[in-house]
Amino acid sequence: MVAVKRKRRVFVTGMGVVSPLGPDVPATERALLAAKDAVSEVTFFDVSKTRCKTAGQVEDAWLSEAMPRSRKANRLHRSARMVTLAVREALNGAGAARPERLVIATSSGGMSNGETYYRELLRSVSRRRFAEYVANYTPQKPVLDALEEVRLRVPVQILTNACSSGANAIGHAFELVRGGLCGCVLCGGYDPLAELVFVGFDSLQASTPEKIRPFDRGRTGLVLGEGAAVLVLEDETSALARGAEPLAELVGYGAATDTFHLTQPDPSGIGIKLAMERALATAGVDPGNVDYINCHGTATALNDATEGAAISALFPHRVAASSTKSMMGHALGGAGAIEAAVCVLALREQFLPPNLHFREPDPGWTFEIVANEARPAAMEYALSNSIGFGGVNASLLFRR
Repeated sequence: MVAVKRKRRVFVTGMGVVSPLGPDVPATERALLAAKDAVSEVTFFDVSKTRCKTAGQVEDAWLSEAMPRSRKANRLHRSARMVTLAVREALNGAGAARPERLVIATSSGGMSNGETYYRELLRSVSRRRFAEYVANYTPQKPVLDALEEVRLRVPVQILTNACSSGANAIGHAFELVRGGLCGCVLCGGYDPLAELVFVGFDSLQASTPEKIRPFDRGRTGLVLGEGAAVLVLEDETSALARGAEPLAELVGYGAATDTFHLTQPDPSGIGIKLAMERALATAGVDPGNVDYINCHGTATALNDATEGAAISALFPHRVAASSTKSMMGHALGGAGAIEAAVCVLALREQFLPPNLHFREPDPGWTFEIVANEARPAAMEYALSNSIGFGGVNASLLFRR
């Protein structure tokens, strides 16, 4: 008879976030509580010919603190600074934690450098900076730059699975720690705002020229964002041995692929419903015990309808739900990680993050939107959803 190895408990012992809401965790928490709208007119590139002209942008002044000024640092892409800030804050918050691996996600990765490279190539101007563009193109480059800056040498895994990437990276790290393969793992996601991606979403008419209104009956589309978030996941034995104070416990992860359409989720909601069910099953938690859901909530007609139907079908009570993309835009590969961090903050500080610009729900939905303002709430469990192109879905379940 083969003995079944007991699964380990997995704690979040450190966290770092840089997003349009702020350059670190305390600033992010203050912005969430204040219901800050961090979406503004795009300043990084020309938007005169696009329908949508807004995005959630990370201020360059915040990123200047990531690394000392030098010729080498000046050549790095701004995404390397985002990842550096998030990794550094997570490690500092975790104290003496000793990560064995870094699992991080992105979807756009080096597209900002790639589009610049090809434009310069077509213009046949000076090729003096071509080596810089090529060197920064690969998705692991910002991560390697960050590890060099914080002087950490660990194996790196990059996950690219559309807009579920950040949640998948955290879920993969969770399974490594829970299964006893690693005692401590750094995990998260990042994505910079890229003109190529921005124009692509605008061409699909998925972006809105108006305010982003997730789950509102009159929603008209998404706005993009950017940022990075990194969590330190640590098993119970390691955390207790060094007297760490956990920020939250990660208890469940579920993933599913519905393979319905390249850019549209299955209208039945089967993909995200399965992901949520699997996250709950992993934790042995009944749907009725979930207090809050941080929805994927992109404010597109099809995405919100699909996720809304799945939540209404699975949860028997009026569970509180919101999309914090309404505050900072959709950071693509970084979104799932940033929103996981939001759930940790919500559980630790006992508040429901707001869904901005909300006016009227779709009929038939049974959950409660946290409309326009944060509010205090006693919470034990928070669920974070991610839905990506190609029908990829992921859910993470956190416990206070």
